[in-house]
Amino acid sequence: MDEGEPHWLAEEETQAWLGLASMLIRLPSALDAQLQQDAGISHFEYQVLAGLSMRPERTMRMSELAEVADGSLSRLSHTVTRLEKQGWVRRAPDPADGRYTLAILTEEGWGKVVATAPGHVAAVRRYVFDPLTRAQVRQLTEIGRRVTRALDPDGSCPTTRFA
Repeated sequence: MDEGEPHWLAEEETQAWLGLASMLIRLPSALDAQLQQDAGISHFEYQVLAGLSMRPERTMRMSELAEVADGSLSRLSHTVTRLEKQGWVRRAPDPADGRYTLAILTEEGWGKVVATAPGHVAAVRRYVFDPLTRAQVRQLTEIGRRVTRALDPDGSCPTTRFA
C-alpha cells in the first residue's frame, strides 16, 4: 500500500463506526431531553451537580470540575452561575490555595441530585443497558476503557482514572 494512501475502514469497521457515531449523536440528545423534561436542567448541569455529589464534602476545584464535566472553564463558570441562582451550588476560595475557586454543592443542590438521579438512571438503563446482554455490558466496559485510553493515554482527565 502506498504510504500516502489512507488505511480505509473495512466493511465491518465501517458498520461499527456508523453505529457508534449514531449513538454518540443520539444518546446525549436523549439524555438531555429526559433531564430537561423531568428536572428542568441540562445534561451538562446534571454532570456538574452529580460530579460534586460524589466528592468528599461535595466540593471540587472549578478547574477539576470542568474536566470531570467535560466542559471548558468558561462554560462551567456560566453554568455554575445559573446553579448558584437556583441555590444548588456556591463558590468559595480554596483555603489551601486562594488562587483556586471551589464549587460546593449546597443541601438544596444535594436534594436536586437525589430527586433527579432516579429518572436519569432509568433513562440510562432504558437506552444503554436494557438492550444489551450481560456479556455485551462487559464488552462495552472494555471497549470504553480501550477507546478512552487511546484518547487520553496519560490518564490526565479525572474521569479516565475512574474507568
